[in-house]
Amino acid sequence: MLHYLLNFLYPPRCAACGAGLPIDSRRRVCAPCLGAIEPLRPPLCLICGAPLAAADEDERCGHCHAALPAFDSARAITRYRSGADGTSAVATLLRRHKYGLDQSLGRALAEYLEAVPALGAEAYDVVIPVPLHRSRLRWRGFNQAALLGAALARRLDCSLDVATLARVRSTASQTTRDRAQRTRNVRDAFAVRRPSRVAGRRVLLVDDVMTTGATADECARVLRAAGARRIDVLTLARVL
Repeated sequence: MLHYLLNFLYPPRCAACGAGLPIDSRRRVCAPCLGAIEPLRPPLCLICGAPLAAADEDERCGHCHAALPAFDSARAITRYRSGADGTSAVATLLRRHKYGLDQSLGRALAEYLEAVPALGAEAYDVVIPVPLHRSRLRWRGFNQAALLGAALARRLDCSLDVATLARVRSTASQTTRDRAQRTRNVRDAFAVRRPSRVAGRRVLLVDDVMTTGATADECARVLRAAGARRIDVLTLARVL
């Protein structure tokens, strides 16, 4: 009853496009915006999930062929599109969420997890979000990866661990850096606080956006060193 009253007093609107939502809606994103996501379509690199040329017979991209990442596989729900060819709703929401410090948009972004590639509830022992350094966490007030990880853990009926993997060194923004610079920037930036919590376990590492995969690779490296049996990466969006 309270939900209907609040929606009557404050008519719900789509967080992505602003269109009105039904008075009884419990959603934050309208169906057209959810349906407009751009999934990454095969062929994809077997390891990192990057698109491959249709004629490419190799199942790995050039980067993974040259040097395998520490994770077993990485997949993204949608393309992160921002630029001259237009900006996706996910990109707009993520920028408002992270840099506009709007924590409420976490629930809207979590609705895009409905398009997540098929994941069996029994496939993982623990969901671990990529952590923020404590200085960045104080400034932002929340970790966007942790909000996504919590929603995903509920969906998979899997445990969520936000304490074992820690960012122990503050790093500069990755935005303007190339692949090699990103790798150097995050080297030794993460640590596993309690290796016993990941030893022998299957880990689903969650983040909001993947570009070159340097951050995910470094997180996976320390998780692997702590004894994790399998490490897969899932991000909401992939920059291409």
